[in-house]
Amino acid sequence: MKELLNKVEEKMKKTLSALDTEYASIRAGRANPAVLDKIMVDYYGVPTKIQQMAAISVAEARILVIQPWDMSSLKLIEKAIQVSDLGINPTNDGKVIRIAFPQLTEERRKEIVKDIHKLGEERKVTIRGIRRDANEKLKAMKKDSTITEDDLKDGEKKTQTLTDKYCKEVDDLAKKKEKEIMEI
Repeated sequence: MKELLNKVEEKMKKTLSALDTEYASIRAGRANPAVLDKIMVDYYGVPTKIQQMAAISVAEARILVIQPWDMSSLKLIEKAIQVSDLGINPTNDGKVIRIAFPQLTEERRKEIVKDIHKLGEERKVTIRGIRRDANEKLKAMKKDSTITEDDLKDGEKKTQTLTDKYCKEVDDLAKKKEKEIMEI
């Protein structure tokens, strides 16, 4: 049973970690290299992350600078950013690509906050699904007589405690990201 609870906690941690990564890629009107994490460049026929092809730095609060190690990939990186869902047009001076992040409008901030809460709710549903699967396994173990009724109740209680803990962490992450987005 301890092994099952460890697996449950590991799955919940991974869910939280995935959410944190997803939140990092949400644009907050500030230059953040994490917004480029999901963009893949077709580099000699191989989908490659920009981070593996170039040095990325924050020049100013709202400007990202991408300096490719292979100058022939400059146009490829620029094109990948243009066709991405970032909604930002990069500028290319022949040596580096600059991405200027515009100030977010109040309306756009509210839309982003809605998306943040939607993502958080989806992760909480995932965590509750992990709880449901764990409880089903515990009941199967009870049915097979590998654990007692007391062990079953104890396991369900511990699973619920983990679920509550990780759902609260999801809420905390969402509040933190909301605060970051709503700051001017």
